[in-house]
Amino acid sequence: MSQRDLMKRYDIKPDRRLGQNFLVNPDSLRKIVAAAELSPGQTVLEIGAGLGALTVLLAEQARRVITIEVDERVIQPLMEQIEPFSNVELVQGDALAIDLAALLGEEPYTVVANIPYYITSALIRKLLEHSNPAMRLILTIQKEVADRIIARDGKMSLLSLGVQLYGAPSLAGRIPAAHFYPAPKVESAILRIDVHSDTGLSPEETLAVFDTARAGFSQKRKQLKNSIAAGLGLSSDQAVSLLKEAHISPDRRPETVQVEEWKKLGLIWKQYQRAAA
Repeated sequence: MSQRDLMKRYDIKPDRRLGQNFLVNPDSLRKIVAAAELSPGQTVLEIGAGLGALTVLLAEQARRVITIEVDERVIQPLMEQIEPFSNVELVQGDALAIDLAALLGEEPYTVVANIPYYITSALIRKLLEHSNPAMRLILTIQKEVADRIIARDGKMSLLSLGVQLYGAPSLAGRIPAAHFYPAPKVESAILRIDVHSDTGLSPEETLAVFDTARAGFSQKRKQLKNSIAAGLGLSSDQAVSLLKEAHISPDRRPETVQVEEWKKLGLIWKQYQRAAA
């Protein structure tokens, strides 16, 4: 049964408060699954099952599918769709609040998610900072946000740094607004993030990297020597010294600084903090 037929049968209307836009185009659904590069032995964590169109395709290819859906109204039609598949486990709840460790343990997995735009950043952060992160994330998100995440060469942001520190993001395809019901006002994209097995940083070092990056991006239009000084509570001379030690010109703008440079700056800032303690 098609998603439109299910909505009609169960009298379900997309809820704007939940940011619901059901992906109804079969070609785009298949494109998402292809981007995940699933093998028969894999486990998939699906976030935002909706009416189960993507869930069914995932269940046909993966060994195990754990699917999370927050909207109680769609649970019954969703269960109807997945009833033939013994390898699907349905969890009703908010993905931002659910304990992923309890669901997945230490098992390797891939995330596939068609998520509301308003939780994109928070969900990506939760997934990447999880103690047992996925091998790969396949996310259907607003194309403008996807473009910001993959940005490099003078267009970096705190968001792109936060993702690129943990993985390698790339665009796996575009999805026209007309492929959703109701059609959103923006174009969507399939973002693929191949997660690094190791960032090379301890948790404390990671915090130091983000401390310096938040300081740098807090005043994007200013040169780094000014934003770093203000954000970290340093004098201008101290900020200049910090940046020069990391081989970063104090006159650069934060959007020009690449991931490895932020890592080096964060590590030096951590040393400064230890010396001052």
